[in-house]
Amino acid sequence: MHRRDSSKPAKILDREAAEAVAVAALSFLVSRPEDLSRFFALTGLATDTIRQTATEPGFLGGVLDFYLGDDRLLTDFAADAGMPPENVAVARHMLDPHGWQA
Repeated sequence: MHRRDSSKPAKILDREAAEAVAVAALSFLVSRPEDLSRFFALTGLATDTIRQTATEPGFLGGVLDFYLGDDRLLTDFAADAGMPPENVAVARHMLDPHGWQA
């Protein structure tokens, strides 16, 4: 993936920006087979069902939850995306402000 300049963090101002972070996180996860396998194991998803499941409400939030539960993966993704790791938590909150607590 292309690394962005981390001195210019992305701002998460709305749901659309939060979804963009989650989609980028999913793309990053796909590039890491070992982490993707763990994601599948923890969620019960499989390669043949992820496309259908990805359109369901809560899926993108679940992807971000996965990142928030793994400091190594979170920091790797944030560095790759050129954003502070805290942006993932902000994006998660923007996707479901009532169903998630820091």
